[in-house]
Amino acid sequence: MNPHDIFSIANPKQFEKMALKVFRHQHENNAVYREFCDLLKVEKTEVKSLEAIPFLPIQFFKSRKVVSNNEPIQTTFTSSGTTGAITSQHHVTDLSLYTQSFRSAFSNFYGNIEDYAVLALLPSYLEREGSSLIYMVEDLIEGSQNANSGFYLNNYDELITTLKTLDASGQNILLIGVTYALLDLIEKETFQLKNTIIMETGGMKGRRKEMIREELHQVLCQGFGVPTIHSEYGMTELLSQAYSFGDGLFECPNWMHILIRDPEDALSYVPNGKNGGINVIDLANYNSCSFIATQDLGKKYSDNSFEVLGRFDHSDIRGCNLMVL
Repeated sequence: MNPHDIFSIANPKQFEKMALKVFRHQHENNAVYREFCDLLKVEKTEVKSLEAIPFLPIQFFKSRKVVSNNEPIQTTFTSSGTTGAITSQHHVTDLSLYTQSFRSAFSNFYGNIEDYAVLALLPSYLEREGSSLIYMVEDLIEGSQNANSGFYLNNYDELITTLKTLDASGQNILLIGVTYALLDLIEKETFQLKNTIIMETGGMKGRRKEMIREELHQVLCQGFGVPTIHSEYGMTELLSQAYSFGDGLFECPNWMHILIRDPEDALSYVPNGKNGGINVIDLANYNSCSFIATQDLGKKYSDNSFEVLGRFDHSDIRGCNLMVL
């Protein structure tokens, strides 16, 4: 199959059919994933539903080279980590899949990028190499074709002036920021924004104490004078993102799907509305691994939206010692 076919998926039936094709491709071509399936004693021919597909623990991106072809690596995205920590590496052999994934998802959820000025407040990401988020936001800034779009590192005063001036002029703005930097900004200035979407990408990066989402969003809504805070759910190991328009409820593009695994038994699933581990199917990961068991806790609802409730610590990962190989 042509991996770009995933962007024409229109319904759950097509998604399942495509996901099973991708599973077979990765089982045949990804040595790490096949080894993991063999450990679970899963035969390729037995897998006939999404629930039967094995999900590779996300930690494998730290210890192994997770690729599904022999093409040259065009770039390697890396996760942020504390000094000395082992970081995840996502080797990408076809950057056009990533570009089409984030452009199409943004367009599906938010419309034409050219309608926005994109202001990015992502200091901890800008200060290191290999961030997939920076790669995406750079492309959105360029795509907006707006002279005011750009990155802001520590120049908060300039950002405050730009944000207030553009918003007052009626310009649609997307302010995308790492959580602690957005909090820093509203400590310097309070706003009453009418034409701005505030999108937080999560993470205090050790700069501030963690806050529960409800409290965080209340503080941000108040500081920016907006009714809701949008969020982006993405990670180094994924080439697709889910988006939330508020209330912490995320929606996936048509080529991405969430399953919630049982925290006591990593190989089975909980019903909608129950807490568990987030498993992600991301078909844009065609050349690495599309079936990933994350370390995030969440719950899913009957309309396929989902919430992120926090993270597992190692003591929470029970029921399958293969999860921590």
